Amino acid sequence: MNDIPELFGPTQEPASGGPAKQLVIFCHGVGADGNDLIGLAPYFARVLPDAKFVSPNAPEPFDMAPFGHQWFSIGDFSDANRLKGTQAAAPTLDAFIDKQLAEHGLTEAELALVGFSQGTMMSLYVGLRRERQLAGIVGYSGMLIGQHLLADEMRSRPPVLLVHGEADEIVPPESLPQAVTGLQAVGVNVRHESRPGLGHGLDDRGIMLGMDFLAEVFGVPLPQPAGG
Repeated sequence: MNDIPELFGPTQEPASGGPAKQLVIFCHGVGADGNDLIGLAPYFARVLPDAKFVSPNAPEPFDMAPFGHQWFSIGDFSDANRLKGTQAAAPTLDAFIDKQLAEHGLTEAELALVGFSQGTMMSLYVGLRRERQLAGIVGYSGMLIGQHLLADEMRSRPPVLLVHGEADEIVPPESLPQAVTGLQAVGVNVRHESRPGLGHGLDDRGIMLGMDFLAEVFGVPLPQPAGG
């Protein structure tokens, strides 16, 4: 256990000013860092005022540029390499989850993972193999790694939301229906939406879907419009 890297990155405390009642961990994509997704926190905080948001830097320096981080190298983008890299990085994310839950006195029922690209691969891989079920997993522009292992390895079935751009030039758009089929085959409740014209990124619709999904899985009522 001592050789598992410890992760660090930006955080945002609950907007309510009180102790965290929920925890959202962001997992960024390759070549980025924790600052990339912590920008989503102010949006999600509108519906989750009691949530703390944590966005760790992935454990490895990006090996294709002098900046950024990666969960694993994509120098070889084969299925076998993606699976090997995800498996190697999984204990690091698992340990980070354990530490965050212990520090905040929360359980998996108060935790959601939100990933982008390689961070989605990590979130789905780790989240479905946790002994205790997470509140939910949101995956943007990613793919399901190790689908053929799920039936034997998965230990819980958290609800999942997947959003993917139809013009994604990095992670193929067909990764979305493939992931949906794989998750449904093992009994996971998965929602999904393809975004027309969207490349490898996020849009307002995807953010709104994530906000609504997180509020629902945490059992937090959505704010009502003024005068409604």
